[in-house]
Amino acid sequence: MIKCIFSTDLHGNIKKFDKFFDYILKEKPDIVFLGGDILPSGISAFTGSDTNSNFIDGYLKNKLLTIKTELKNNYPRFYTIMGNDDPKIYEEDILRLDKENLLEYINQKIVNYKNYNIVGYSYVPPTPFSLKDWEKYDVSRYVDPGCTSPEEGYRTVEEPINIIRFSTIEKDINTLTEKLSIENSIFLFHSPPYKTNLDRINTHGRMIDYVKIDENVGSIAIKKFIEAKQPLITLHGHIHESAQISGKWYELIGRTICINGAHQGQELSIVRINIGDEISFDRILI
Repeated sequence: MIKCIFSTDLHGNIKKFDKFFDYILKEKPDIVFLGGDILPSGISAFTGSDTNSNFIDGYLKNKLLTIKTELKNNYPRFYTIMGNDDPKIYEEDILRLDKENLLEYINQKIVNYKNYNIVGYSYVPPTPFSLKDWEKYDVSRYVDPGCTSPEEGYRTVEEPINIIRFSTIEKDINTLTEKLSIENSIFLFHSPPYKTNLDRINTHGRMIDYVKIDENVGSIAIKKFIEAKQPLITLHGHIHESAQISGKWYELIGRTICINGAHQGQELSIVRINIGDEISFDRILI
């Protein structure tokens, strides 16, 4: 049996991260999945603040080193991605932790654990927010009312305009998984799949230009991929309030177990997943 834990969207909250790392020390999982929106500040790259660098090179690195020292050979495989509130300019800081074998940064990568493929993907469809480092068009150049296109807003890392304008989440996923055996694959996405219990927001019935704002804000491309290819497990975050609104933090799409580990509240959400002949999973709030 492979013992996994998953948490996401901690946004640099030290109290939640302390609980997260204490839980790792206590339970000694084989795999840790840390979803996107890791960092404390989405705007620090524009303000000259060192908040995010200090968090990565100080707090995060020291915690991981402590756990590695204590657990020694039981140190888990630690898979992570960034999210739409993590300025991409700090990707290099995360990659340094990867080079030091403290974690494995897997955005748009495929890695292997025993008989399983682990795949990471950070991008989300267009949002109303200004930071666009990790936003892409979904399946077309359509943008929901109230959202800002990837061609607008701000970026901390420059991208060629043709890439911004014409790349999509759908194309990325198709390219990434073209030669992949999907059956025993686990995906760490930031965006949830569209029109599920995992991507609900409360719009309070608001309308823009006589068009009702969509209460489902996940990715159509990710939903289509799951429906067509049926990976084993998909892990998601991004929409904190969805479980509170829908009453569900997971959903089955065919045989695929889809889980949103984000949580709107002061507690830390941890999803525990045991993978063997059968798969069991539950969520605890600490």
